[in-house]
Amino acid sequence: MEKLLNIMQELREKCPWDKAQTPESLTRYAIEEAYEVEAAVRSNNISDVKEELGDLLLQVVFQSQMYSEQGAFNFNDVVEAISEKLIRRHPHVFQPEKFQQLTPDQVSTLWKEIKQQEKKGKPQSRLDEIKHAPALSQAESIQKNVAQIGFDFANVDEAYAKLEEELAEFRQALSQQKAQEIMDEFGDCLFSLINIGRKLNISSEMALLGTIHKFKSRFNYIEQQAQNMNKQLDQMSLEEMDQLWNEAKIILKHKYSSSTSDSDEI
Repeated sequence: MEKLLNIMQELREKCPWDKAQTPESLTRYAIEEAYEVEAAVRSNNISDVKEELGDLLLQVVFQSQMYSEQGAFNFNDVVEAISEKLIRRHPHVFQPEKFQQLTPDQVSTLWKEIKQQEKKGKPQSRLDEIKHAPALSQAESIQKNVAQIGFDFANVDEAYAKLEEELAEFRQALSQQKAQEIMDEFGDCLFSLINIGRKLNISSEMALLGTIHKFKSRFNYIEQQAQNMNKQLDQMSLEEMDQLWNEAKIILKHKYSSSTSDSDEI
């Protein structure tokens, strides 16, 4: 760790690109690297996982170095802060004499209670605690949060009825050709669909990532077969590509059936 910190300090002193960076300019790389970690874990390639975890760690080190230069905090402060938080939020581990054996659900409840105690005296909306994250994750987190106080559909059927209502409004907006209304209603449809997924204990983020991975695998098959036939994709008809797509669905289906929904349609 000391070696990495020293390298980062030297890069900030001598590399023109690294010197030009700011905390704001680097945040998008942290997000990208987190997704790279997810993709590497999904691929089950251990070497890639190790490399991508290193890239993600670099973002923490890079940000810490820049704030250290401002005299705000350094990497050791970051480590100390998260260490204290983990100990504070896991009293059942570090003070086992005060707790009986807890289930995972009880641990989650305890975690939330401790978080609320930490924020005591700080006025805030319930939704202020929602982390900045990709829109799908934010929507799901908001829905889970308000559901805790009963602001929720009673069952999946009611949530599905809401989706049908929003789809009808989206169709109407399309017929009127009003760009802002189309966007608004499209967003409402997404929000309603995510809500159905939440009611079914489906992570919308993971479901969509799974579909993206599946789509890419099938399209790669089309590219490979086109190359075997000495054809360029833009020279193939839609019917030819559809035929290869259907072949890919059959050939690749068994690889992803355990990580996607029962339906393999896209």
